[in-house]
Amino acid sequence: MFQSLIDVILPVFLVIGAGYLSTRLGYFREIHIDGLMKFTQGFAIPCLLFLAIAHLDLSASFDPRLLASFYAAAGLCFLIGMVGARLIFRREWEDCIAIGFCCLFSNSVLLGLPITERAFGPGNLTGNYAIIAFHSPFCYCVGITVMEVFRNRGNGGARMIKSVLSVMFKNALILGIALGFAVNLSGLGIPAVVDEALSLITLAALPGALFALGGVLVQYRPEGDLRAIVFVCCISLILHPSLVWLFGTTLSLPQDLFRSGVLTAAMAPGFNAYIFANIYGRAKRVAASSVLIGTAASILSVWLWLTLLG
Repeated sequence: MFQSLIDVILPVFLVIGAGYLSTRLGYFREIHIDGLMKFTQGFAIPCLLFLAIAHLDLSASFDPRLLASFYAAAGLCFLIGMVGARLIFRREWEDCIAIGFCCLFSNSVLLGLPITERAFGPGNLTGNYAIIAFHSPFCYCVGITVMEVFRNRGNGGARMIKSVLSVMFKNALILGIALGFAVNLSGLGIPAVVDEALSLITLAALPGALFALGGVLVQYRPEGDLRAIVFVCCISLILHPSLVWLFGTTLSLPQDLFRSGVLTAAMAPGFNAYIFANIYGRAKRVAASSVLIGTAASILSVWLWLTLLG
């Protein structure tokens, strides 16, 4: 059990810690970290997702039981987070939706991919890529739709659709995924030289993103409603993977897909949770602090889930 912490989890968080410490000490400035994050999030990781989905065996990858288990759990966590913030913390509905989005959007790429790869090997990422293919579209569609409905109280249908589509098609990750599907479904092969070039770029994607993640966390401060932050972290790190475990067991998910689903669900809230809160100017401190504290707390929670997964 202790060996999994050393072999799987600590190397990932040491890279995050290196980014955090070097930025905190001033060796890297905010502009450097922002540039690295823009490269990884806006180019290298979209290339990684494009290449992975272009080469994916779709018939073997997209098991409806995995998607049903993960996204039914995610949807329930969004609902529980939103309603809980309203009933427990008496927040305005728009704040509640932003808090619910924090419970919905797990860090499937920057944390989920490297931890699953280290734990079970690069050949066991099929389930991760299947989840990631729908992750941003699903989460943004749910979050933006509910937010626009509450903001316009049902009178802004055209604006709501425009907002959803605008966010979706400006997201580099979604574009990379869409292009990967286009190549895969068309049957067109990627020229060998292009494939090699993309493979070189993808080598920098995850380590660069983890380092940048540490640097970005320096900009956040653990402030806001501490109870709401703990509430979000408990839903993200405990309830979401527990529900995926329950649904996956009920649906008899194959072991590799089951592990991918549970581990991805067990990740801390991703940066998109803060981006969403920032877009609407709602619950920004809770979102930022949930990303920071949730990422730190996931060192132990991921260790627990890895132990349970054997």
